[in-house]
Amino acid sequence: MKTKAQYKVKNWNAYDAALKQRGSITFWVNEEIIEQWRNQQKTGKKGASNYYSDVAIATMGTIQSVFHLPGRQTEGFLESLFTLMGIELEVPDHSTLSRRLSKLSVELPVIPKDKAVHVVVDSTGVKVYGEGEWKVRTHGVGKRRTWRKLHLGVDEESGEILGAVVTTNDVADCEALTDILEQIEPPIEQVSGDGGYDTKGCYDTISQSGARAIIPPRSNAKMQQPYPHSPSHPRDENLRRVNQVGRKKWKQESGYHRRSLSETAIFRLKTIFGGKLRRRFFDNQAVELFLPCAALNRMIQLGKPDSYKIEG
Repeated sequence: MKTKAQYKVKNWNAYDAALKQRGSITFWVNEEIIEQWRNQQKTGKKGASNYYSDVAIATMGTIQSVFHLPGRQTEGFLESLFTLMGIELEVPDHSTLSRRLSKLSVELPVIPKDKAVHVVVDSTGVKVYGEGEWKVRTHGVGKRRTWRKLHLGVDEESGEILGAVVTTNDVADCEALTDILEQIEPPIEQVSGDGGYDTKGCYDTISQSGARAIIPPRSNAKMQQPYPHSPSHPRDENLRRVNQVGRKKWKQESGYHRRSLSETAIFRLKTIFGGKLRRRFFDNQAVELFLPCAALNRMIQLGKPDSYKIEG
């Protein structure tokens, strides 16, 4: 019977401190945030002006995601924090937060790299609303049950989320790849994805970004350029190598198995923030997912385990 591989963490002290820091409820608000909390200029448009800046809305939305708080509790939580800190700032009410989220632009905090990155891509479903598991098992799935798909591009080395796209559940993984790569600063060395990205469009998109595409061809795949003197298509190169050494060997030598780190990022995201959305409208749901992605990057930047495999 094959035993499961075991790993040992080399930087345990630093990683232990980083994990404790993730759970810290110590808050600080610097002068720059205080100055940016309110919008200083009027928009000039009809109707009530936006009193609170995007910084205020993003802060409140992030706290709501991290601590799993309903709207009114988030409002009360921030008000109590500002009172304890002696900061004279008003807090957006929960209805203002809901209204403003749809137009909020979320930037993923990423540490700049001095080398090309290996991007691993994948997607996951996130429940919007509907019945619980007991009701589904007992009475079946109702018409109101639906999902959103979160498509991620993850830095294979650091684990940071470099690009995120939210779609309805009928959008294929390959259709979202272009939008993911457009969010990532070049250079990109390699893009690895599962068989769901095995399309000509995905290969062309990856080639245009100057990266190498590592996507397992389908079992019945055929050469795009069968003639020996024709320009070789990137998919043909993968298929030719698979035919030469076998699929298992190709995955090992191409680094394809590092693609599973995208699943690790998804696992982290759902474990920390949950796999269910509160919002009812699509634009709000998208921002509700982008905010945890940004928060997860900050958590990862606090520290990661440096582990090695224990040889038995």
